[in-house]
Amino acid sequence: MDVRVISIGTLANNPLWNERGTPGTPGIPGTTGTTGTTGNPRKPRVGHATTTAIKTGNAILLVDPSLPPELMDARLGERWGLRLADITDVFLTSFDPDRRRTLHGVEHANWLMHEPEIQSASEAIQDEIRRAENDPAVVNILEEHLGLLANFTSPGDHPFPSVDLFPIPGFTPGSCGLLLPLPKQTVLIAGDTVATVEHLQKGSVLQNCANIEVAKESFMECVEIADIIIPGRDNIILNAARSQ
Repeated sequence: MDVRVISIGTLANNPLWNERGTPGTPGIPGTTGTTGTTGNPRKPRVGHATTTAIKTGNAILLVDPSLPPELMDARLGERWGLRLADITDVFLTSFDPDRRRTLHGVEHANWLMHEPEIQSASEAIQDEIRRAENDPAVVNILEEHLGLLANFTSPGDHPFPSVDLFPIPGFTPGSCGLLLPLPKQTVLIAGDTVATVEHLQKGSVLQNCANIEVAKESFMECVEIADIIIPGRDNIILNAARSQ
């Protein structure tokens, strides 16, 4: 089994960098800007997730494929000599829109997500559809999301050789990471349960979690088990708490 970060993610605004969000365009992802502590505006940053590739057995697994297909295809070539056509399976740590921009470029692959996340996302989308019943444009967008969700299946607890599911609810109700028990170190793909290196250092979770208290418990589980953490919005982190 081998693992490699393909694309390093970022938050649209990171409060641990003393950034605060400014109003964006309602209903259009990626339009929320940020300003620094001085209040000086800067060019908005589009949030996207860290994407990881795993080669294990006969599978090539892409985790949280966040970039548009043409960009992800290029990154795969740059980072590992791969193409989107080589991907056999896709896994999402949550159904957060930032984690699935590549999906239309990997329609040939198996799409996988933890069963509680599939169920909770379906319930949330259907609830939003009921709330938006008088707005056909919004309903159409939500039904597209529901259609995407219908293509996901739930893997077993050990879906691939040396790859285990690691449920870490809180960021979303069914958030789930992937645990990679290597011979000398344990690697955890944590999604947004551990967002960045600053969040790990400060013991902090994202404030837009579905359940902050549950997310904090999951955060501590990540810290306790993983020697190396691949966070949701940053590069690989050596877990100092485990290396002491």
